[in-house]
Amino acid sequence: MLNREEIEKLIKEKDLITDYIDVSVQLTPNGFDLTAAQIFAFDGVGAVDFSNKERVIPEGKELCPLKEKDGDRYGWWHLQKGAYKIKTNETVSLPKDLLAIAFTRSSLLRIGAFTQNGVWDAGFKGKSEFILIVENPAGIKVKQNARILQLIFTRINETLNGYDGVYQNKK
Repeated sequence: MLNREEIEKLIKEKDLITDYIDVSVQLTPNGFDLTAAQIFAFDGVGAVDFSNKERVIPEGKELCPLKEKDGDRYGWWHLQKGAYKIKTNETVSLPKDLLAIAFTRSSLLRIGAFTQNGVWDAGFKGKSEFILIVENPAGIKVKQNARILQLIFTRINETLNGYDGVYQNKK
């Protein structure tokens, strides 16, 4: 697993992560925090199959954050119990000898919510999406650009064929 110094070096020299808010805050001893840029409520049926020829990924309805006071720079999303899709601010660009795994930040767990996500495959480049599950019966509030999950990075033997799926270079 990469440490803070190794991650910071890859950010500076190889653009491992771009479009971040504040690297000094988001860089952790063992990873990097990704932030919420957009939140979507699911509004359609999704479908998966073996070949992906019949895959349907519902875009969902984008939820607008609400500013609580005049002059606020950022707004809040008020989320009821349920599942939501989060799109991040950050763009992740993994070389072919590195993969990333994400974990819910403990602050989110402490308010009754958690994330679900897949592995960031070696060679992936793009904005990330993941699921936020709100279990708190009273709901939660998420401020724009809140740090939601932490990516950790692990070296692997370099693969010849990195990720080349539908989400490659997705904005």
